[in-house]
Amino acid sequence: MSDGLLPVYRKGLADGTYSEDSGQRLAVEKLQLLHNRLEGYQPAKPKKVRLGVFGWGREKMEQREVPGLYLYGGVGRGKSMLMDLFYATATTEPRRRVHFHAFMQEVHDAIHAARKRGEEDPIKPVANAIADSATLLCFDEMQITDITDAMIVGRLFEQLFARGVVIVATSNRHPDDLYKDGLNRHLFLPFIALIKDRLEVHEVAGETDHRRAYYKGTPVYHTPLGAESRAAMDAAWDSLAGGPGSRLVLRHKGRDVVIPHVLNGVGRASFTDLCGQPLGPGDYLAITDALRVLLIDDIPRLSRAQNNEAKRFVTLIDTLYEAQVRLICSAAAEPDALYEEGAGAFEFARTASRLEEMRSADWAA
Repeated sequence: MSDGLLPVYRKGLADGTYSEDSGQRLAVEKLQLLHNRLEGYQPAKPKKVRLGVFGWGREKMEQREVPGLYLYGGVGRGKSMLMDLFYATATTEPRRRVHFHAFMQEVHDAIHAARKRGEEDPIKPVANAIADSATLLCFDEMQITDITDAMIVGRLFEQLFARGVVIVATSNRHPDDLYKDGLNRHLFLPFIALIKDRLEVHEVAGETDHRRAYYKGTPVYHTPLGAESRAAMDAAWDSLAGGPGSRLVLRHKGRDVVIPHVLNGVGRASFTDLCGQPLGPGDYLAITDALRVLLIDDIPRLSRAQNNEAKRFVTLIDTLYEAQVRLICSAAAEPDALYEEGAGAFEFARTASRLEEMRSADWAA
């Protein structure tokens, strides 16, 4: 039994765990109301209903409808933190919290497997399996950037709602702005209407960007490598992510891009994870689609023998820079001393310059 997230949030305000924020307070009230509505909620199973004297007829769903919640707002408003607090205090079982990007990759894999089994409509068994595994489904960072995803989510969510699945989602965009300017967007509009019909849409419009407050005056480039830089990276993770995180696997053109720790739009990986593997621009773009902040541990001094790793690092930094993903890292040396000798050392000067800019307070703001 749980009283919900409101008592926990109030206690956090009193002891300084959370900062006073009017926008967050309103979102907490919305989430608490949903918590109360979910008390004792059980989605109905399909059952046969008798139609007249001629026996059993079609399956019918009879259930108490509980609308979900769609929280949107700018980066750093605390949307993911509040959803996680809601999830931790929820009593609904079974329930699941998942990054939306990872969820859609699972859906694609399941649809592929259903097609191989010869399913006439592969989305239906996938939706049923999801509904069986989660009555409450919490999505972090909902966004649609891919035409294939756009064509699937409408039918998938329609069947999830029909099974009584309650969805809570966070996003940086209002539903009307999802898949904005995307290919054949008119085919996506029914999904937007479905979201607005089945989820209460609420803007977390707080006056404080809590991540920006962290960046202001806080070093984000830690050198040299050692116990002190490791402690600084751990502190940054605790402040921005607020939990242990989980492994996120991004699939791009048959390759797996693994981010070992992801939570609340914040990811953490080592230099070897990101640049020691044969990854390219598309893989790094997948990272920027999934994350708003990236922590990179243990960037080494690069030698001639690590020319490939240096090239990947250049591409990674360029991609993060263009996407305005916030970067926090630990490195063996200052940016201009990371790659002094090698085939791309001259070109690396631009990367060093970008690293200097990305560590500045002006860029973070």
